Amino acid sequence: MEFFHKVTRFPFMHTRKVWYGLSAVLIVGSLATVAVRGLDLGIDFTGGVVIETNFPQPPNIERLRAALAHAQVAGAQVQAFGSARDIIVRLPPDPNVKGDQIGARILGIFQTIAPDAKLQKTEVVGPQVGQELFVKGAWALAATLVLILIYVLIRFTPKLALGAILAVLHDPICVVGFFAVTQMTFDLTAISAILAVIGYSLNDTVIVFDRIRERARSARKITISQVIDESINQTLSRTLMTKLVTLLVVVALLIFGGATLHSFSAALVIGILAGTYSSIYISAASAMDLGLRTEDLLEHKMNKPEEVDGMP
Repeated sequence: MEFFHKVTRFPFMHTRKVWYGLSAVLIVGSLATVAVRGLDLGIDFTGGVVIETNFPQPPNIERLRAALAHAQVAGAQVQAFGSARDIIVRLPPDPNVKGDQIGARILGIFQTIAPDAKLQKTEVVGPQVGQELFVKGAWALAATLVLILIYVLIRFTPKLALGAILAVLHDPICVVGFFAVTQMTFDLTAISAILAVIGYSLNDTVIVFDRIRERARSARKITISQVIDESINQTLSRTLMTKLVTLLVVVALLIFGGATLHSFSAALVIGILAGTYSSIYISAASAMDLGLRTEDLLEHKMNKPEEVDGMP
């Protein structure tokens, strides 16, 4: 199955500087938003207590907050999640009170407003454990990037490897910026989604690079810009088709997956969109502007000819 009925001829490299500008805006904007607003770190990283409750009818959140303040529940953050009837309460950790006791107390306060309110779940994470999880998540991301660099350096030329790393860095920065802008809870599921996005984006980049190398060997008289354009166009149908099918599944998770999968599926949606864009406009284009030549690709011949996804 093909997304297009025939191979396209879009001049991707001709407009690459425009897309560089867009990427610069996205990256700078994302980093600035993280620096100014920060991330709404989930209980996985901050520690504390999360109480999930359900109401038969959408409650007045301001009234719930006032009731908690009147009951002298300090530091409570109340917000809707999933639906208007589902209310989540975040509290700082209290070593002197057990999690089930806190959950029962919050439910009792809410039942003074809505007697049919129900307690769905109470989750407790210590601050030391949360900090440790955050550090381990950061190390996991760093290790992933280092291993990707080693892999691409072995398989391709250093210029293509650097282009791949720039594209791989582009995608998680956009995802983190999205979380900073929306103030959606950033937790361990978001980090796992970012790791999945990195691998998914790299897969597309490697397919494009393989096609570039094969096209350079079969058409040595055309420029590197033409080689890259033809290679991206030849793999474009496959890229868009696989991304579209994946997006259908992920969007379904985002809509129907509930609060547990909300951060994970949102990160995947943004990451897939950013990864599709970066595999087309960032990886190979930046390698070309770093001085990639057709001769660089001819130096890395293999003993056996390669096939790339069965593409023509």
